[in-house]
Parts: sequence; C-alpha cells; structure tokens
Amino acid sequence: MPDSTTPALDLTPLEPVLDEYAAVPGSLITILQKTQELYGYLPMDALYRIAEATGSSPAQVLGTASFYSQFRFKPMGKHLILLCKGTACHVNGADAITLAVMNELDVANGDTTEDGLFSLSLVACLGCCSLAPVMMIDERTYGRLTPDKARQILRDIRKEEQA
Repeated sequence: MPDSTTPALDLTPLEPVLDEYAAVPGSLITILQKTQELYGYLPMDALYRIAEATGSSPAQVLGTASFYSQFRFKPMGKHLILLCKGTACHVNGADAITLAVMNELDVANGDTTEDGLFSLSLVACLGCCSLAPVMMIDERTYGRLTPDKARQILRDIRKEEQA
C-alpha cells in the first residue's frame, strides 16, 4: 500500500496510458516503460494503479518491473553518470575513478546525490575501450580519466549548475 506520509502522486498523466494498454494482453512492460517516461522512474503509487487497471496483483507488477534492469524505483538525478567497469577500463584504473567519483559526490552505485544533481550507475561496458578509463555524463563521454580529472569534471558541472 502507498506510504501515507508522502504526498500523493498525481496519477492523471498515467490514465491515458492505462486507457490504451491496460486491456491489451502482454502489455505490462509497455505500460511500465511509458510510466517511467512520464515520471522518470516507477513510483509505488503508479505500480499499484497499474496493478488495479490491469487486473494483476501488485506483486506481479513489481516482480516484472524488478526483473528488468531498465526500470528504476527511485528518482534519477539531473545528470546520470555511467561509469565503465569493463575490462579495458578496469585494467586502466576504473576502480580508482569509481572511488574518486563516489567520494567526491558522497554517493553509492545506483544512488542519487542529496541535492538531486547526480545519479551514479556502474556499467559493464560503454564501448569506448580506446579511451579507457571512461565515464559518460548524460550524452557526453569523458575518457582517459584520472581520479583528479574525474573530480574536476564533476566540480565543473556543479559550478555550471550553480551559475
């Protein structure tokens, strides 16, 4: 059941999605994808509403959503950091970059900074092996990183956001 201590989520934007797909067999993943597009993540209130509209149990909806890594259950930060942990990055110092980023932002993998500015996600490979170690922030790729360079990139973005 949704938490009564948090403000109610406006489910109005979700209704057209449910009107279109709720009665369509096999459409749960599509509904979840469209819900995440609307809210940026899958809020629990929305999952309960999806269960009600589709005639599924909340456990079925949550089980489906949690099975696929594309779905998020927490709001994302304004900037998504993808930090490569692939082989080329690993042998070129990705662990040191990871520690630098986590310490600079005081954030763990899969979490968002307190100010909502950054979310961190460690990924298997970004396909930029010749630039190892590498991270992407939003659509921009940063390669040949050092811990100091990674920290400076984050500080520069934070400074731009404050301006």
